[in-house]
Amino acid sequence: MWGNLARCLPLLSLIAAPAIVQAQSVDEVLQRYFQASGGLDKMKAVQATRVSGRMSVGQGMEATFVRTSKRPNKVRLEFTVQGVTGIQAYDGETAWMLMPFMGQTQPELMPPDLARAMQEEADFDGPLVDYQTKGHQVELVGRESVEGTPAYKLKVTLKNGDVSFYYLDAEYYLPLRTESTRRFQGQEFNVVTSFGDYKEVGGLMMPHAITVTGQGPAAQQLIIEKVELNPEIPDEHFRMPPKQGGEL
Repeated sequence: MWGNLARCLPLLSLIAAPAIVQAQSVDEVLQRYFQASGGLDKMKAVQATRVSGRMSVGQGMEATFVRTSKRPNKVRLEFTVQGVTGIQAYDGETAWMLMPFMGQTQPELMPPDLARAMQEEADFDGPLVDYQTKGHQVELVGRESVEGTPAYKLKVTLKNGDVSFYYLDAEYYLPLRTESTRRFQGQEFNVVTSFGDYKEVGGLMMPHAITVTGQGPAAQQLIIEKVELNPEIPDEHFRMPPKQGGEL
């Protein structure tokens, strides 16, 4: 009796979830991802975002952060720890930073490895949207389990050659995790980013809890407290300010 039931359970699960069985090509999986996120039309209707919240920075300390982004490829991240604010930004051409924690008193150009990562971060829709137009490649590798949740595994090869893996929930088609290997200051880091606590914002499903590992001795946790869609953000907000004394 129990043996027959055990053999039937996998068949019952397939019947109960036909969408998972039918989604076999990479384009079908991506279409379901776009639909689950709110639809491509709504995604592309957003021209700018402002996201704020708090994040762990190690040693039991916490920072507040504000991430602003604007089409097509502008981004700025500000984080404040004990009243001191650091900035990382990309204006579509130049990646720069102001890091008082590292002894910087003036804005400076990012080193090439960090600038490369910042350019990737600045892609407003991410690499899965219009990937062919952007010169990227996306392959459906198969299915794997992410902490017990079945997920589609996509291999994303960016135009610059960098490779990442995206894991989309096999039932809800929202991202669960990304994995990538990146080089910073001559060292390779395996960066894993996990997404959770999805909430609807303006018709779009957006994660409100993000955990990043591989960039330091401890996991970095981000809690998103507020999301603003289409705020007015001038282009100057992303540009590197002149150094004191008029030097660029």
